[in-house]
Amino acid sequence: MTEDAAIALSLDELRAVTGFAVLCAQPALEIYERDCPDDPRPRAAVEAARAFADGAKRSKLLRDCAFAAHRAAQEARDTGRAAAHDAARAAGHACGAAFLHPLPKATQVIHILGAAGSAARAFELATGDPAAAGERLARCRDLATPVVIEVLKRYPNAPEGGGRAGELIRRLDAALR
Repeated sequence: MTEDAAIALSLDELRAVTGFAVLCAQPALEIYERDCPDDPRPRAAVEAARAFADGAKRSKLLRDCAFAAHRAAQEARDTGRAAAHDAARAAGHACGAAFLHPLPKATQVIHILGAAGSAARAFELATGDPAAAGERLARCRDLATPVVIEVLKRYPNAPEGGGRAGELIRRLDAALR
């Protein structure tokens, strides 16, 4: 795979990847909303991503919702709400899945698995139990359709770094390949 080669990626495949990301991120909304009950940004991101997965156009709304969810994550982190931080990141990654690029770069795997990794980290932090992350990853693994797995396999392995969420992304990546 060369850096210049584009990866074939259809709109239906983008919708399948985004739908998978939504299913992975959705359960973490409960964690965010428990800690930040008056902030609708992560839920709006998941809803926008779901609409795209269900057939809506890929629009500026998706990008705006992704950025808003990531701002919500930053604010949660800055106020010491670590589980809410990762839950909001999961929602932002769900929107970001719609912007998976056909570039053969490891960082693109985050568009596919970022929602799952961040949601798993949110559950781990919310419960104080590392096993909760493994349980969440197992659920996400079971949600991955053959289309999602086939798309994932077109990309290099998930990149190094990214802290604990990055580690969880790499675990899921290995399990799905």
